[in-house]
Amino acid sequence: MDTVDATVERLRAQCLSRGAVGIQGLARFFRRLDKDDSRSLDAGELRQGLGQLGLEVGEAEAEALCRRWDRDGSGTLDLEEFLRALRPPMSQAREAVVAAAFAKLDRTGDGVVTVDDLRGVYSGRAHPKVRSGEWTEDEALHQFLDNFDTSEKDGQVTLAEFQDYYSGLSASVDTDSEFVAVVSSAWRL
Repeated sequence: MDTVDATVERLRAQCLSRGAVGIQGLARFFRRLDKDDSRSLDAGELRQGLGQLGLEVGEAEAEALCRRWDRDGSGTLDLEEFLRALRPPMSQAREAVVAAAFAKLDRTGDGVVTVDDLRGVYSGRAHPKVRSGEWTEDEALHQFLDNFDTSEKDGQVTLAEFQDYYSGLSASVDTDSEFVAVVSSAWRL
């Protein structure tokens, strides 16, 4: 295992120790480091961020990490590709049930789940804040969607974001059959 792989494994282990929110939290953290909204980090930004997370890497290692996930030859690390690589691998059975749940939510079939997609699949009427009049049902649906939205809380959840959410949960469930049962039950698949 080279140093880049070892660093990725250390970062992945740190994410897994945080459970279902580990990858999401890391995604938010790295996106905050991306000051110019380029959706990429240079070696200096990456070193600074990893250092803040308690993972000290040298300049050469940070540059190697950037090269590994440099999609356009700019010398910078593509955040989405990097975060996807950090996601703990799920078995085919787990990936299939997560994809089925996403497909159920994505009523328009456009690869993005929005509040409009949620209507008819998920009801916010029983939410305590809706019942009390504090929120509208749409506000409850937005809050619900934000659980899966790892980016700028843009009201759109992609399959990758949905998988990121479930990768943390997957790491805390021992068997495929348990994971499939939990997800199937939650989404009534």
